[in-house]
Amino acid sequence: MQASILSSNSISNFCAKTVDFPPPSPTFVPFLGRVASSKLRFSMSSATGLRTVAVAAGGAAFDSEQDGGFQTLMDFMGKRGANVSSDLVILISHLQYAAKRIAALVASPFNSELGKQKGVGGTLGSTAGRDAPKPLDIVSNEIILAALQNSGKVTVMASEEEAEPVWITDDGPFVVVTDPLDGSRNIDASIPTGTIFGIYKHLVELDHLPTKEKALLNSLQSGNRLIAAGYVLYSSATMFCITFGSGTHAFTLDHSTGDFVLTHPSIKIPPRGQIYSVNDARYFDWPEGLRQYIDTVRQGKGQFPKKYSARYICSLVADLHRTLVYGGIAMNPRDHLRLVYEANPLSFLVEQAGGKGSDGKSRILSLQPVELHQRLPLFLGSVEDIEELESYGEIQQKVNPGYEV
Repeated sequence: MQASILSSNSISNFCAKTVDFPPPSPTFVPFLGRVASSKLRFSMSSATGLRTVAVAAGGAAFDSEQDGGFQTLMDFMGKRGANVSSDLVILISHLQYAAKRIAALVASPFNSELGKQKGVGGTLGSTAGRDAPKPLDIVSNEIILAALQNSGKVTVMASEEEAEPVWITDDGPFVVVTDPLDGSRNIDASIPTGTIFGIYKHLVELDHLPTKEKALLNSLQSGNRLIAAGYVLYSSATMFCITFGSGTHAFTLDHSTGDFVLTHPSIKIPPRGQIYSVNDARYFDWPEGLRQYIDTVRQGKGQFPKKYSARYICSLVADLHRTLVYGGIAMNPRDHLRLVYEANPLSFLVEQAGGKGSDGKSRILSLQPVELHQRLPLFLGSVEDIEELESYGEIQQKVNPGYEV
């Protein structure tokens, strides 16, 4: 990629010239979950691109082809895996390609140059200040919109970066809601970012309505109607975490092949963790119930008799990913996160992993959105931790003086 691409006034030019996948030669050893302390040797296979043979310490060979050691996202969606519909396979294949393009954009040494471009603004007039759209948000939004258009399977897209839903085609079977690049204001500090998405069925019973009205109503479906949801984490590894309503599974991008490889099948969040994730610089703006809960668990005086630790990245996808793996709670107690394209998809993922998503009073997936960019408090994590927190009464922060950082 050349710097001249980024000096162009056209964001769409940049999108069209993003790095292609896969790279020409293997550079990364894929995850090998069932072999410890092994030596790896590689042989190329025309059928799969990269075949891995591992020789364990005891001398037993493990062949990724013969033993089914590696399963890509595309394999997983087939009849021997999640067995999703062909239309949904096509949509996810385009979303995963968009994720690779965004991953390349985020990791590019030139993205700081893009961030300095002037006159690049979003279409969402309702967001301002800290949440005002950044150039990388806009580029990511365009990448995802192009992917959905090219799939031919999406009727409407609702995005954090768009003031209104975007009607794509009349006959697509799906509706997609998305936050294209969550945590983008952290990119200059190389802090992890992510993409969030949710997928609904197109409500054909609304097709007689005017386009603007039916686009909005399709986008305002409650979370319990989601058929798939996921996030992509852009960090030391690029991870694609998804649920089709039967478990939560995570795939890691293998840069040698361009495939997302299944590395975390059937994620089960621990019923209780020992970590809470929240910006506790806001402690004195919290209600009494939330302050009492935090004071209690970090002293080890709660229902779990060990002291809790705080871990907070200020990147929703990253904080949630850690919570899925280790348990505990990731939360923002004030009316800040969006119900439609953040809280609903992530709550669906968490519930499918055995956890819970709440606004502090109600189950997230039971809420009926009334506005596209509706905000609310969000508490995600281990069931026992969430239920203990809710037992403290008022935990939703009502004081919101406006924060600069």
